Amino acid sequence: MVSLLLAIIYLAFISLGLPDSLLGAGWPVMHGYFGVPLSYAGFVSVIISAGTVTSSLLSERLTRRLGTKYVTLFSVLLMVVALFGFSFSNRFWVLCLWAVPYGLGAGSVDAALNNYVALHYSSRDMSWLHCFWGVGTIVSPYVMSLALTRATWQAGYRAVGVIQLAIAVVLLVTLPLWRVHNAADDDRQSGRVLGLKGALKIRGVPQLLLGFCGYCALESTCMLWTSSYLIATRGVSPERAAAFASLFFIGITAGRFLAGFISNRLGDRTMIRLGTGILFFGVLLLLVPGLPEVVVLAGCVVMGLGCAPIYPSIIHATPYNFGSENSQAIIGVQMASAYTGSTFAPPLFGFLSTRMGLGLLPVYVAAFGVLMIAMVERAFKLAGR
Repeated sequence: MVSLLLAIIYLAFISLGLPDSLLGAGWPVMHGYFGVPLSYAGFVSVIISAGTVTSSLLSERLTRRLGTKYVTLFSVLLMVVALFGFSFSNRFWVLCLWAVPYGLGAGSVDAALNNYVALHYSSRDMSWLHCFWGVGTIVSPYVMSLALTRATWQAGYRAVGVIQLAIAVVLLVTLPLWRVHNAADDDRQSGRVLGLKGALKIRGVPQLLLGFCGYCALESTCMLWTSSYLIATRGVSPERAAAFASLFFIGITAGRFLAGFISNRLGDRTMIRLGTGILFFGVLLLLVPGLPEVVVLAGCVVMGLGCAPIYPSIIHATPYNFGSENSQAIIGVQMASAYTGSTFAPPLFGFLSTRMGLGLLPVYVAAFGVLMIAMVERAFKLAGR
């Protein structure tokens, strides 16, 4: 029962990853359909992020009232509605309206499932959970590519919407499986609501949030700007740059799968340190001048491998560091800090690069990496466990 429920949770996390890379894959065609500049993707992305931050902050109240299983089911259904809404949009402002329910659905299910797995499953299971999110982000661009080849971008959104709907049906049918952990969950739901202010008063939490924000800032910046960096500063062809920049995603996904085999043995804190060391090595491969092109390109993969264990390990350590009774509130705030970092750091780098050049990327990423490890280590120390 416990293993079968974990498989269902993995499936739900695939559903969380599916739409995340869909907008980027379809926008080169979509912006022409709506008659708006290419840069308008940023407006849609910010709306989604705002909804995600809002629902992440409300996730504690929602989960205590409804339970994780119903929050997961309703959130996936909300994303299904949003995806079909995207596919039927004929004006840009309508698309922006449908971005609101998508963001709201994504934030609440992200926080609820991360807390549930952190409470009831091992560090290995948490690593593989986020590996399945990566599977979703890898699959959806291929779905959109096939739709653009044979039909339209609307068909891509509808196809992913159908997949999400099928996952929602599976979640509905398997609701009784969640009873395996009901007793523990009911005890936690009877406690007081901690909220944002309460979470910030806990020793070590502000440092943890700042560190988590720093990690997500560097990850999202790498995802968006690595290809441009390779072209502008290393003379790599656009085709090769795009191919190797995409390996950053694959590096994260494969790294999380591999991390699952050693995370239980090494522990969350060691996995964070190990990942940070690998990340800095990858940054060094991009930073040092005169290295062969193949070494620089490999740096993109190495950075992805380094990033892989950091996010799931920080989340999994939260109940241990701050108490299971506080973990849902803290993880909800962590999700909000994550989306804040990933929303604002890439455009900030774009602004800085227009004045200082794209060669700033490794230094920019390294700065957020230093912030991340310093604050996370400080949070672990203040937690005192």
